[in-house]
Amino acid sequence: MKRIISTNKAPKAVGPYSQAVEANGMLYVAGQVPLDPETMQVVDGGIKEQTRRVMENIGVILQAAGYDFSDVVKSTCLLSDMGHFKDMNEIYGQYYPENPPARAAFAVKDLPLGVLVEIETIAVK
Repeated sequence: MKRIISTNKAPKAVGPYSQAVEANGMLYVAGQVPLDPETMQVVDGGIKEQTRRVMENIGVILQAAGYDFSDVVKSTCLLSDMGHFKDMNEIYGQYYPENPPARAAFAVKDLPLGVLVEIETIAVK
């Protein structure tokens, strides 16, 4: 059985997808981009500010589903440029001070809305 997770504390889906889906004790959080949930606009600033907003969006979705960052087992980070990796990693790491999840990071040609970073997450209870 699957449960659709939705919260107005995170950006609304901008396409035919759910913010997150829980199935069989696993939570799949859709790729989050640095949209302010109140304005639905990309946050001002560079990669650090964008990564922080993405992680905050993931955090409120996790919370809405009854999870937290300690439940995350895998993340996939998509970057507009691998030159942003160090700064993204610095902010990302603040959310996982102990026992960080497995992770992959890729540079891609383009990201939605011209953002610098998108992160998807899987959590397990």
